[in-house]
Amino acid sequence: MKTILAALALSGALLVNAQAPASHPKAAGTHHTTPAAPRPSLLNPASLHLHGPAVFQARFTTTAGNFVIEVHRDWGPLGADRFYNLVRRGFFTNAAFFRVVPGFVVQFGLNADPAINKAWKDADLKDDPVAQSNKRATVVYATAGPNTRTTQFFINYADNARLDTMGFAPFGTVIEGMDVVDKIYPGYGEQPGQDQITTQGDAYISRNFPKIDKIKSAVVVPPTPAAKSATPIHKPPAGK
Repeated sequence: MKTILAALALSGALLVNAQAPASHPKAAGTHHTTPAAPRPSLLNPASLHLHGPAVFQARFTTTAGNFVIEVHRDWGPLGADRFYNLVRRGFFTNAAFFRVVPGFVVQFGLNADPAINKAWKDADLKDDPVAQSNKRATVVYATAGPNTRTTQFFINYADNARLDTMGFAPFGTVIEGMDVVDKIYPGYGEQPGQDQITTQGDAYISRNFPKIDKIKSAVVVPPTPAAKSATPIHKPPAGK
């Protein structure tokens, strides 16, 4: 179960079709083509491998309101790239904020579709070095130990610098709507079972936790176009 190490104590707890090599030279004029790369799919984690921009923003529309996360790739490139791919492919749609510990963190990142959760369950990501402190509003991967990051994230509700020495590497921060994050429904605390969400998806959440807040959508915010220089106005010389 992905969680924040020591948080329980702190809060109460892939047919490659093989072809035999020819025994004679290839006939002249034979063309060879490189096999097409797999189409990007949430059911195939290895197909989502784009590098994100140096800095980008992701807007989350939720049942509690909207907030924007700004990601800095130099803070944690591996984590930033995965987050970028997940947002672009719609991974977070209908995902729940399933763990809310006021004064500590709010956690999310289990998909509403059990098949997608199964695909990502063992898609472990190597850790990034900790380059930023776990300050309030920073966004971080939840883990089950070293090099076990997959798709779960938490937003720090407070300055949790004690997490820095435990390997939790922030890669972004909430730059708009932290007041929305603050009011995500806390009534279920840590009750929703991560194993049940993983295997049953949204059916489990909707059946048992009707008041839980969810993510409606998450999108990469298009960059603001650079302002164009105004065309200079040429006035006629005085007296003409």
